[in-house]
Amino acid sequence: MPNYLETINPLIREYYSILSEDFPEFLLEYIETPRMQKQDNISVSCGTYYSKMFNIDLWYSSLEHSVAVALIVWNFTHDKKQTLSALFHDISTPAFKHCIDFMNNDHETQESTEDLTRTMILESKEIMDLLKRDGISIDEVADYHIYPIADNDTPMLSADRLEYTLSNGLGQVKKIWGLDEIREIYSNIEIVKKEDGTPEMCFKDPQIAEKFVNVMSKLSILYMDDQRRFGMQFLADTMKRMSEQGIISVNDLYELPEEEIIAKIKQCKDYNISECFRIWQNGENVKISSESVPDKYCIKIKAKKRYINPLVETADGVKRISDISIKAKSDIDTCLNYNFDRYVYMDFNFNEKKNPTMENDDIERWYKKNYNYKLYIIIYTFDSLVYICYNIKHRKDTIFVSSKMTLSAFRHPNINI
Repeated sequence: MPNYLETINPLIREYYSILSEDFPEFLLEYIETPRMQKQDNISVSCGTYYSKMFNIDLWYSSLEHSVAVALIVWNFTHDKKQTLSALFHDISTPAFKHCIDFMNNDHETQESTEDLTRTMILESKEIMDLLKRDGISIDEVADYHIYPIADNDTPMLSADRLEYTLSNGLGQVKKIWGLDEIREIYSNIEIVKKEDGTPEMCFKDPQIAEKFVNVMSKLSILYMDDQRRFGMQFLADTMKRMSEQGIISVNDLYELPEEEIIAKIKQCKDYNISECFRIWQNGENVKISSESVPDKYCIKIKAKKRYINPLVETADGVKRISDISIKAKSDIDTCLNYNFDRYVYMDFNFNEKKNPTMENDDIERWYKKNYNYKLYIIIYTFDSLVYICYNIKHRKDTIFVSSKMTLSAFRHPNINI
């Protein structure tokens, strides 16, 4: 049976080799546990990978991100406990990642699912057995915030922030740099001890730090632009509506691959869910307005401002790059001054009660999957047919409209006239 490294994208494998020349063997058993493998079916794109609007070429999973963060921590610490805490830091990530934070009204911090990390580890027999074997307590790996190389407060540079900046610029968000540029940036980082004794990543060269901050600022704008805020809120509202209708459960978001959830969306009999998702999935852009647009799915929300102001070595000691570089300060200010004061919408009404329109061939296929329906009235109009169907299971009528008049519907065995 091939191990994890033999199954991944060769580009990601080479990227991993930059982050750590040696891949710690002990990680593989933890990576291959069922709970960690679920993260391999979740894109770090927060669902945007599934819309043509974003034109994302590189599939990059939550598992790949977690492994990469672990490799960075291992490279700088060679500490097994810190490395495992980095590996587990997103173990409680649900489908569509931070979209669920939007569903929980946690737009600006996007941390609403982190409290489940400990629970996910405890409920994994395989992980707990490995920890017991290795003499590691859950308290030592369940919260990566206790290790400042793995995570620290914004705007400091940590393994987590460094990794998603590197991989997002590799093509997960936008192709800005390649492996050679990543190697140049990564090799320029060292660990320094601050006055309070805590360690932090630091650039050796101000020019390299400026280059990193410039790309970081471009990505930061993309994380919170109109298209992404709209897409994340739309997916959050879609999940909420499907949950309210009993089509999907909150637990499903943690257990099912994203592709299965998308299949449920597309097959949903609630027209607003399936058709609006199709429009968003195939859309090329969103529209903006200074006022709320009636009869459209229209939102006005903020998002988390992600930015990094790393340390850099100077002749006068270690300083924040913004204190010595006008260019870097300008790039950081661009992130901080991003304005959310506008409405974003697309040409559909998520809340509108609307009858689905299907061609006769679609109706034929639909009938074969929905035996609870019986067609009992066909109304002829000037250029279409109106089918009124009775839902046997739910005891209510459903109306379908066909734009073409053919006789194929009359030949279907489920049709009674």
